[in-house]
Amino acid sequence: MNKIYYSLIFVLVVYLVITLSIYFFQRDLLYYPSENNYYGDKLTVSVDEVKIKTKDNIELLGWHHKKDSQNYKTILFLHGNAGSLENRIHKINHFENMDINFLIIAWRGFSGNKGKPTEKGLYDDARSAVRWLEKEGVMKKDIVIYGESLGTGVATEIVQNNNFAGLILESPFTSMIDAAKNKYPFLPIRFLLKDKYESNKKIKNIKSPLLIMHGEVDKIVPFWMGKKMYDIANEPKYSYFTKYDNHMMKYDENLLITLKKFLDRLN
Repeated sequence: MNKIYYSLIFVLVVYLVITLSIYFFQRDLLYYPSENNYYGDKLTVSVDEVKIKTKDNIELLGWHHKKDSQNYKTILFLHGNAGSLENRIHKINHFENMDINFLIIAWRGFSGNKGKPTEKGLYDDARSAVRWLEKEGVMKKDIVIYGESLGTGVATEIVQNNNFAGLILESPFTSMIDAAKNKYPFLPIRFLLKDKYESNKKIKNIKSPLLIMHGEVDKIVPFWMGKKMYDIANEPKYSYFTKYDNHMMKYDENLLITLKKFLDRLN
């Protein structure tokens, strides 16, 4: 009997240690500023390096490509939870061949920016980028918000109840609660999580044209999340679902054709 009792006490202590560790270090498990997934990519699209100041006086690094802001829409690219701007070169290079301008920003705590990433902080960063574009003469009705992975949670937040030109979600999750439950099913995630990114509660507030892209073999954000986001979204909505793409989707000919078609619909 004593053996069983001490075994239960041991299991409980281990569980509490794991739970407390997850709680106190959760943002270290969510945000990976120094991780690099792509090496050696060279920029072939022309960009101007810009600094965007947030309301709490953090300067964000941004790359701005201005082709024709009067006649073409402008993409605001909100990247995922890992790596620097250089990790997205293989994507934004393709924008050179589209009738599009773009601004890609690095989050606070990423790409040498000061500050630490949080849900509220990233929302503030994205809204600061929108304000910067507006000061450049680009109105919301001419801005397409592009969210990648974690960036889809930020994109959904800032597009809801607003009149943006469009919204693109690449590998979106329903909420960080669902995503964390998928990884830590034995923990009381809803009570532990600080940054919840509840996109599934906001998608119905979006009236802008929507494109959702997701691969069925995504090992980080399960495909069912992207499919659910598509199902509950308002029209007009479009999807690009593939059988073989993992979390970071291949920027192949089919994806690029889908992107171009979507952007053409907005012009």
